Amino acid sequence: MFLIGYFKFIHLIISQSPPPGDLGAFNMTEDLSFRDRPINLNEKGGRKWVYAKKPSGKWYTRRTIVSWILLLFFAGAPFIRLNGHPFILLDIANRKFIIFGAIFWAQDTFILALLMLSFVLFIILFTVTFGRIWCGWACPQTIFLEMVFRKIEFLIEGDYKSRHKLDNSPWNTEKILKKTAKHAIFILISVAMTNVFLMWFIGSDAWLKQISEPVSQHLTGFLIMLLVSGVFYWIYSFFREQVCTMVCPYGRMQGVLLDSKSIVVTYDYKRGEPRGPKNTGDCIDCRQCISVCPTAIDIRNGTQLECINCTACIDQCNKIMEVTGKPKGLIRFDSEAGIREGHTTVWNARNRAYSVVLILLFSFFIYTLFSRPAVETTIIRTPGLLFQENADNTISNVYNIKIVNKTHDDMHLELRLISPEGKIQMAGNEIKIADQDRFESTFILFIPKEKLNSDKTEVEFGIFSNGELIEKYKATFVGP
Repeated sequence: MFLIGYFKFIHLIISQSPPPGDLGAFNMTEDLSFRDRPINLNEKGGRKWVYAKKPSGKWYTRRTIVSWILLLFFAGAPFIRLNGHPFILLDIANRKFIIFGAIFWAQDTFILALLMLSFVLFIILFTVTFGRIWCGWACPQTIFLEMVFRKIEFLIEGDYKSRHKLDNSPWNTEKILKKTAKHAIFILISVAMTNVFLMWFIGSDAWLKQISEPVSQHLTGFLIMLLVSGVFYWIYSFFREQVCTMVCPYGRMQGVLLDSKSIVVTYDYKRGEPRGPKNTGDCIDCRQCISVCPTAIDIRNGTQLECINCTACIDQCNKIMEVTGKPKGLIRFDSEAGIREGHTTVWNARNRAYSVVLILLFSFFIYTLFSRPAVETTIIRTPGLLFQENADNTISNVYNIKIVNKTHDDMHLELRLISPEGKIQMAGNEIKIADQDRFESTFILFIPKEKLNSDKTEVEFGIFSNGELIEKYKATFVGP
């Protein structure tokens, strides 16, 4: 009785009784030539559930392969090690980032900013050229929804007609068992996703240590994990495609980025019109392209913000073309200009120019990354301390030093004063830094009074490795 009451409560909150039809809540007979609202909302703003048909075909197979590769990378990246260090680690708390084995500290803000700029420009230029292909092929939201959660739903509840029938049937034993099994698996996957996501930020070693210890020692982290898992579960169980159609800003951004030469999933209206089984166009108006669309749009009405370029409509249309004996490609990757002018190539002068820009920009990032110094040194006077006059006619200042090792080698370093003359008294006997680690200490600098020309003198330090100068650093020395 508890389970029946629970699922009735959930059903009342998240669903409405869908009208009959092959697409369940989405009515294939309504006119989609003009829309003033998202397809999954009714005229009152209520939710209309989309029951998409299970896709299959060449493009779906390719997308599945790409998705599983990305899923394996997502789950496996925190466990990959390079020289004993994580392959990827986004340690925000310690301001330490490891990306593909390269370590970035707070001192590398410029390089990180360049990387972020490259990524943003990549998205913009790639969208201008190739449309919203990121959304359908690489976006984590789409990959998890279509390639994980949706497949489980197909396996347990069946294809779109079975799911539509099940959702609108009374709460009987079959419905309770199927819904319980599905949502239990969804919850487990959501918890697993959260833990993998957590490893990207704290590392797999820290994660393994935390789960091996009592929950009471990490109660705050455990509660946050449950909260994030609940959000994931809600998104992939109930909110679903609305992330793409209502929340994600990328769908809106593409509206100002695409033009007639952008390569998108598009309908060849020159071949297809006039549509209908008794007309001369190749489109027989079977509406199968709509039945498989995860956002329930009609691609024949042109590019729409809900289209994620998932290619499900291409596969379905190609099947119909094969049955009717007509050439495939009525729906395909092409540009509006390409369809209008009749050419089939996706490459043009603009595509090549944008590709060159991307290569040059990323090459500059790579050059900056590999040309950065082996160590990054910061030397500042210890705050709150004044100079000290000593009996041997010298003036002393206390400094804090921090050295970051950006290499994969252990380093033995030496700090020397280049100018003016003086003596360094280091706290500790040596500067030894492990690979991709940092050294912090304090030292006192003594300079004879006669070498000081003013109350603020510029001093220059040198960092030496095996007797070779590898970095210089300038600071200020305060005197009388």
